[in-house]
This record gives sequence, C-alpha cells and structure tokens, in this order.
Amino acid sequence: MKTFSINTLGCKVNQYESQQVRELLERLGLHKVEPLKKPDLAVINTCCVTHTASAKSRQYIRKAQKLSPDAVIVVCGCLPTVHIGELNEPGGNVHLISYRNNLAAALSQIVSGKATASDSQSLQSCSDTIIRTKNGAKIKCKNELTNQPKLPQLTSFTGKTRAFLKIQDGCDGYCSYCIVPQTRPFVRSNPAEAVLQEAQALVEAGHREIVVTGVFLGAYGQETVRRKNWANQRNDKLADLLDKMAEIPNLARIRLSSLEPADVTSRLLDTFCRHRNIMPHLHLSLQSGSDAVLKKMCRQYKAGEFREKIESIKSQLDRPAITTDIIVGFPGETDADFEQTVNLAKDAGFAKMHIFSFSPRKGTAAADMQDTVDNRVIKRRSQILHNLNIKLGLKYRQQFVGETTEILVENNNGQLCGRSERYFMVYLEKAGKKLGKNELVRVKLIKNSENGAIGQLLTNREFEL
Repeated sequence: MKTFSINTLGCKVNQYESQQVRELLERLGLHKVEPLKKPDLAVINTCCVTHTASAKSRQYIRKAQKLSPDAVIVVCGCLPTVHIGELNEPGGNVHLISYRNNLAAALSQIVSGKATASDSQSLQSCSDTIIRTKNGAKIKCKNELTNQPKLPQLTSFTGKTRAFLKIQDGCDGYCSYCIVPQTRPFVRSNPAEAVLQEAQALVEAGHREIVVTGVFLGAYGQETVRRKNWANQRNDKLADLLDKMAEIPNLARIRLSSLEPADVTSRLLDTFCRHRNIMPHLHLSLQSGSDAVLKKMCRQYKAGEFREKIESIKSQLDRPAITTDIIVGFPGETDADFEQTVNLAKDAGFAKMHIFSFSPRKGTAAADMQDTVDNRVIKRRSQILHNLNIKLGLKYRQQFVGETTEILVENNNGQLCGRSERYFMVYLEKAGKKLGKNELVRVKLIKNSENGAIGQLLTNREFEL
C-alpha cells in the first residue's frame, strides 16, 4: 500500500479531522493523491447533518468503489456513527468506522497489512469496525485494547490558506432539528497547552490565519453544552485560551467559528479589544427571530437576548461583521414568526446570512412534529431572506468603501482575492505585481459589488502616506 486519497464532506470539524488522517497516513509512509489516480486506500469522511449530506456521502463511497475497485475504502465521519438505516450494505471491501476513537488504530492496521478479509483478528482494536469483503462476508471485531493509537496533532493544514484548529468536540444540547448530538455525543475539549502547541506548529508551517472551531465552541472547557449546568451559567475559558493564543509570534489572524449569543461574554469581548489579531467578526447562529419557534427548536436563548448581545458587540467593537444562520419553515412557523425573523435580521444588520430551508431529519424530534409548513411557503420565505441578505451585505460593505483594509490573498479561478478582517471577500483589480497565496497585503476599497468589494493594491509608499 503506497497511496491514499481523502474525500471530505461537511463542516470545519470534519475538514480538520481529515487533515489529521492525512498526517497519520503520511507518517505511515503513504503518499496522498487525487481520487482519479486510483489510490490504494480511499478515505471518505462523511457528513449526515441532512438527508442530502448523507446521500452525497453514499455517492462518494460508490464513486470510490467504481474508480478504484481494488482499493481499501474506509468510511469515517458522522454517517457510520448513527443507526438510522442510511448506510446499509455499502458493498465490498468497505471498512465502516462507527466509533471515532478507533479510526487511527483501524488505519494503522490497514496500512500495515494486518486488516485483511481472511484474518479474523483484523482491526481487533476497532470494536465497532465492520469489514465487508468482496464476497459479502462480514467480520466484526471486538476491542479489548485500551491504549489505542490516536490521530495526531496537526503540523500543517495542506491545500488551504486558512488553517482550522479544532479545540472542542461533542454536543449534548439536542436542538430538536439537529442530529449532531447522536453523531458526536461526548463533550470534550483539548487542553490549552496542546491547543497552543498546535497553533504554534501551524504558524511555523506558514499559516497566517487560524480559524478556531468546535462542534459547540462556546462550551470549550465544559463537560456539557447546557449552560444551566455551568458554574454561574457562563464560561470564560474560551476567552482565556484566546488571550494566550493571540500572543503567539507571527500569528496574524485568529477567527472564531460559530457561537451562540450567550457565548459572547464581556470577558470575550475584552479579549477581542485587547488583541488586534483577533478578527472583528462573530458568527452567531440565530435560526429564528421568533421566541415561539426558538422554544420548539430547544435553543438556549430568546430573540430579545440575541438583540441585546448584538447591541453589546457593536458598542465595543468597531463595525464588527456579524454573520448568522437562519432556518426557514420550521414546523409551526407562522407568517408572524417569519416576520419577526426578518425584522431582527434588519435590526442586526447582518453582514451575511446563511439561509437553510427546513427539511425533517430522520432521527430528530423535529422530524415527527406536526403543523409542517408548505414547501411553496418555505420557498417564498427563503427568497425574501436571500434578497435581504444581498441588501444587508451591500449596506454593510458600503461603509468601508474608500478605506484601506488588509486581505489574505487567495486565488479564485485566476482572480486574485482575499478575505478582509471583517470576512467579506475583496477582489483585486490588476495588482501590478505578482502576489502569492497566503500573503497579507493592504488594499484600498474602491467599489462595492453584490459578491464582495473591489480593491486596489497599495504600494508601500501609498501605505506610508
């Protein structure tokens, strides 16, 4: 076995874990190739947050089998961890990793050649691994070992300008629409010292920006995501960690992934204010502006609390970018409920909204709820929010036209561009000099557009003036 490929579906946490798999396999002597190169080992890191994600994961498995019929296929991620009938009989030579802690051991044994269809002891350290061989036989192995290999800390995040760094995993919040607590039920956090070591390694690998992520990032350092069970019902451990991370030499940017409003404590905002390399961008998941709908969703806040948090953020940070997620058409959502969401979005002045049409997820409480919303109504409401998203984004970016900003250079189909401090994309007019990915450059914003801002690269002399 010499080569491997990885296909990743889903969130930043999955993308981080795929990088861990890459590092492990490279340490074991394998070389990463594209799936079309017919690798010896194909890893499919799956997502199942929606039926569409599950279907796409299964499609990737079938495609891998077709492209590389002789390859060993390892299916990991969220889909194999839930038993909702969406991954039955995936076919021959497929290893399903239904317990995440077994993934490193399974991969190690596969690469070493110990995991063969004829060996009943194969993957013995992987209790939940099922091997389906080409002749249809199944081997299920029981785990008796406690000291199993683990996925390594990252030393680089290949293929990406920005590096994702997972510091927290698991959720036991059980929002009624979400299957994640079934796929990642164990709430745990990485020790601060280990996080800082990993961040330092990523910086030394050349990454200028790190996106700190987790399944429920605001629960960093806690054993549950349920705030009522926290001491004083607040958590400043994330702020404490960021305080230390911001001091890492040459770490130009720190950005946070999704938070809930109560996660944004005064201590966290103080930390943002103290460190210029923590970006003035907060992604706060709203989901709905109606208290009635939020209650049915089992969210841990009310619309009024969300509004208050937005006001607090804006009072302390300079024109922060506040982005959000919204679910349209949750069971029982009335026209009045939807109007409350629209009004809250307008008042918040979101820089960007990610809009999702509700679809019942098998295995969640919401899938069995009555009073469903007609698909035509969901489509109409979604369009209203999409139009509002464009309008709000234009309004937010317009206030920066004529000012200078710093972008982290990327290349989008030949077009030089980059994220500003406040996350919106800036597309460069002809730069006049060659720029490479991962460069931080100063630009003047000269024009607004529907997809982002247009910028001119500043020379050193212009910047000094």
